[in-house]
Amino acid sequence: MDPMNRGPEEHGHDHGGDDHDGSARPQRPRDPLTPDFGQPAPALARTVQLVAGDFLLTVNPVDGSEIEACPPGERPERPAKRTADDRAELRRAAMPPVPPGPALPGLPLLERQEERERLVRLLARGRSVRLTGPAGSGRTALLGAVADDCADLAPDGVIRLCGYRKTPTELLHDLFATVYDAPLYRPERAQLLELVHDIGAVVVLDDLEFGGAALDELLDATPECAFLLAATPDTPAPAADSHLEEVFLGGLGRGGSLELLERVVGRVLDDEEANWAGDLWFESEGLPLRFVQAGALLHQRDQLRADPHAFEEYGYFADTPVDAPFDAGPDDGPAIPLPSLADGAAPAALLASRLSPSARATLKFAVALGGELPHQAHLPALVGDTHADAALAELVGCALVTAVGARYRLAAGVRTQLESAGYADDATEHAKTAARHYAWWAGHPSVTPERIAAEADAVQAALGALVTLESGAAVLLARTAAPAFAGGLHWGAWERALRSGQEAARNAGEVAEEAYFHHELGILALCGGQLDRARAELEASIGLRGALADKRGMISGRRALALVADRSGGTLPGGRTAAGEEVPDARYEESASPPGGVLAAFAQSEPPAGPPASAEPDTLVASKVTPAVGAGPAPSRRSIVSGTRRNLVAAGAGALLAAVLGTVVTLGATSDGDRPEGDRVTTEQSAKEDRDGGGLSADEPQKDSTNRPGGPGEDGVIGTADDPKPSASGTPSGGPSESGKPSQKPTGKPSDKPTDKPTDKPTDKPTGKPTDKPTDKPTDPPTTDEPTDPPTSDPPPTPSSDAPPSSPDGSPGTSD
Repeated sequence: MDPMNRGPEEHGHDHGGDDHDGSARPQRPRDPLTPDFGQPAPALARTVQLVAGDFLLTVNPVDGSEIEACPPGERPERPAKRTADDRAELRRAAMPPVPPGPALPGLPLLERQEERERLVRLLARGRSVRLTGPAGSGRTALLGAVADDCADLAPDGVIRLCGYRKTPTELLHDLFATVYDAPLYRPERAQLLELVHDIGAVVVLDDLEFGGAALDELLDATPECAFLLAATPDTPAPAADSHLEEVFLGGLGRGGSLELLERVVGRVLDDEEANWAGDLWFESEGLPLRFVQAGALLHQRDQLRADPHAFEEYGYFADTPVDAPFDAGPDDGPAIPLPSLADGAAPAALLASRLSPSARATLKFAVALGGELPHQAHLPALVGDTHADAALAELVGCALVTAVGARYRLAAGVRTQLESAGYADDATEHAKTAARHYAWWAGHPSVTPERIAAEADAVQAALGALVTLESGAAVLLARTAAPAFAGGLHWGAWERALRSGQEAARNAGEVAEEAYFHHELGILALCGGQLDRARAELEASIGLRGALADKRGMISGRRALALVADRSGGTLPGGRTAAGEEVPDARYEESASPPGGVLAAFAQSEPPAGPPASAEPDTLVASKVTPAVGAGPAPSRRSIVSGTRRNLVAAGAGALLAAVLGTVVTLGATSDGDRPEGDRVTTEQSAKEDRDGGGLSADEPQKDSTNRPGGPGEDGVIGTADDPKPSASGTPSGGPSESGKPSQKPTGKPSDKPTDKPTDKPTDKPTGKPTDKPTDKPTDPPTTDEPTDPPTSDPPPTPSSDAPPSSPDGSPGTSD
């Protein structure tokens, strides 16, 4: 529809839904016209996909980051180095913002020429230098001058970094990002060391906060770089074998201090002011920061002499009595006394009292945030004044703030002085205001992760101030800012925000948010190669989300946990699979116990009276238990012969074994009544595996059997060999059958003379049955080593007795 010529349907005349020609007109869908009935549509979640080592990481602020092995097509090639113009553009972007308003006059570098030339000579030789000086000694100004002098010394130029609250690993990543053009890529540790090893540059590092082994780690990783490190005297010293040149930077002399004071004031000092400056030099030991602040005090004094009402609107005279005397002269104006020596040594409170209300409110926010000054673009929203961004120029002109990297921070000692003046009275309220503002700003879709990462210090300061005081606001801020830090590749700030948010969520009792922070910490640890920590964090997250029935969160955590298990090279400890499920216990299959209980032959009993046993131990026929999982292939569930020389016993020694077993059956039948009850072992109690796959015979009752095991036998113990056994006719098998004939189940003992030699070629497993009527005399065993022809009938079953056979009259068998 033409917006300039609207039809009648847009004025309420739709002709009943028909066109002018009478044909039906399709109705417009209602949902696109009023999707939320006046409510704003929800903004899409800002996700960032980046490559971290060999992982593909998708930063998801809703359910938690997703991580997977990076596909081959997504892996970036080796990054290329930036050009000189690109490095210059990055250097300009890394400078602190210029305050609005007229440009402030630049101050010269006084009495530093000797140190400047020495530092340039050492860096030109490839030596690394550690510049040590107290706070306010002018280290940052000297570093800037030396960096300009060394612009052409190295192939990769001069790289300026800030070590404020940075670890060696973070500084290595900052160095990599400055030299190499690799957007949305964070190399792993091994590749990072390989890439920074090839960097040849002069690295100017300000505000160093570590020493010792950590400093050696940084220097060893970059052998082609010459470092100029600036630190305070309380910073840990480097190792004794670090080969660092030490340069100490002290205060200015008396003449240099007076000259710097005149440069700040913009005029020559009179005698009274010069004497006052001399006393200040003695008290401050010539620190340049003190004289810049003293110059600001004298400049305000000049303004008061020119206009006594210059600071009335700012509240300077709010507490001054109305009848305060003024020694005003017609020519020189009001006689304003010089600040006291105490005010010159600690001028922050006096300087702040003469600033605008917006500047004083900005100082209160800086005190509440631990000294961090919010960016000037946030000051109008925080202070509530559209022109509050101009307060930065006032603070920089008074030297109450100094540049730290790409931002500003309260100068040394200023925070303590302002707290004593009452600027910290409403610190909690100011921190809450800053937290709410940063949470709204960081969650806005138009704000890039890089901008949020540049404001990381102020955001973390607000988090630290509210973790225990206002946990709900801290959780909201951490939940919003942490994904932006991850997407902006500021992973040091990401980790600190996650830990602060986890603590705040635990204090506030927000289980869902605590699970999110556990998940993100696990992802971060996995990217860093800390598998044990990653496993612990992810399992904690899965447990909390399982209690909340958060399926999507649990799936995300289990995927990451599976990746941890894959990198660990095995199943996760604690009986869990790679996806987090519990591993079932290993199953062991073995034959069931015989119906009559455990056989007495399996116990260690005294041997029967008779001739001494042979040197070879008894042979036991039993089913072998399946070994545990992982111990090797499981044997089949069948009875095998085991003894002292088990490696010589084979499962099938067919014909030779059949002949011996025939003798055993005969002797057992003739000596059944003479044998003690305790030494009888029946073959029906051995478990055998059927050929048709029906399982173990011990698991099934005998055919046509209706009786169950009776009571105990003669010894009164259930489970011994003398217990009655059910038979086909229902008669217990404890005694001889009614026909007077010997039982078909052999119970005799084999001959104690071992067979000569097993055959080399085992035959099939014997499946025959014993004959119905055994012979009266035992057959002679074969005397040759060669196996005899197998009998036409099936061989008898394997005996389960391990005693030597006896003669028909009950005496032990002879060895012949």
